[in-house]
Amino acid sequence: MKHFILLSALTLSASVSAQNLQKGDYGYLYCHMGGDGEYTAYAISRDGYHYEDVAGGRPIFDAKEHARIEGGTRDAFICREHRGKGYLMVTTDMCVAKSHKWDNYGIDLLTSKDLINWKSVTFDFRKGPSIFCDPQSPDVYKDWSTINRVWAPQTFWDPNYVWPDGKRGGYFIYYSLWNSAEEKYDRMYYSYADESFTKLTKPRLLFDWGYATIDADINYLQSTGLYHMMIKKEGGKPGIYTATAPKLTGPWSEPVEDDYVSFEGKKKCEGCSAFQLIGDDTWRVAYIEYSSNPKHYRICKADRNLRNFSEPVDIQGVRAPQHGSFMRLTKKEYKRLQKLK
Repeated sequence: MKHFILLSALTLSASVSAQNLQKGDYGYLYCHMGGDGEYTAYAISRDGYHYEDVAGGRPIFDAKEHARIEGGTRDAFICREHRGKGYLMVTTDMCVAKSHKWDNYGIDLLTSKDLINWKSVTFDFRKGPSIFCDPQSPDVYKDWSTINRVWAPQTFWDPNYVWPDGKRGGYFIYYSLWNSAEEKYDRMYYSYADESFTKLTKPRLLFDWGYATIDADINYLQSTGLYHMMIKKEGGKPGIYTATAPKLTGPWSEPVEDDYVSFEGKKKCEGCSAFQLIGDDTWRVAYIEYSSNPKHYRICKADRNLRNFSEPVDIQGVRAPQHGSFMRLTKKEYKRLQKLK
């Protein structure tokens, strides 16, 4: 009987859905790349639509301190540490203003206890196996030094991941990679980071649809029991599309072609981020429409199944919005950020 109970407990544990911790019922944090510079900024809101810049929209930290390759932090994604004891951020280590090209070579993993003071590690993928915690694992490239892009990382706590020593739980980090010497376009890959958020496994291919894909944003939906990914695809009709999977690592479906963020027409969109309003089981999908001048950072509605996109509006109150992410805040967190000057 004891063996049966133990086996049942292990089975239940193994089937727990991966999910980022959601906490806070007072407001929202919009953590984003500065629209007028390659740094990370904050804005806060009570309703999810109308925001006020934190510290006047200036950098929340010195990008050069944490982006050790190029000195710029783009595409900031923020979430809570899975036990609720701190915060995590991942950024694209990239500075177009410095390099004058749309190439980059790595990502930055950051940790904080208070949303203000951050520690970080940088992974320069050109260095190859030596930077990863599993150097003996198979390589996805013959030559790592020819990597062109490591773009838009995001992370998701996965309690089911098992490390070689038997320890369970890791941060699933997904991003696009392009090594022009060995592949034709940007493809989605993933690695796992340990609980300290300082060690990273070698990349593994997440999927390949036959054309470039970037800026993926994954959420688990209890309403469907599936992981839903919003993503910019470069093939076929322009827009932001949805794919689904039973597990974070897939298999991922082909994008849904008849229900996507289509109301921007031929204008180009990217950097999507889906979030739920407090007390509401429907979704909001934010993204940057970047082919207009000036650009428009938009938020549209979706139903509880992250379908039927509608009613896009511009974000309000942010001086220079760009690719970023959203996190709910407690009153204490909100007031702390509101005091930053």
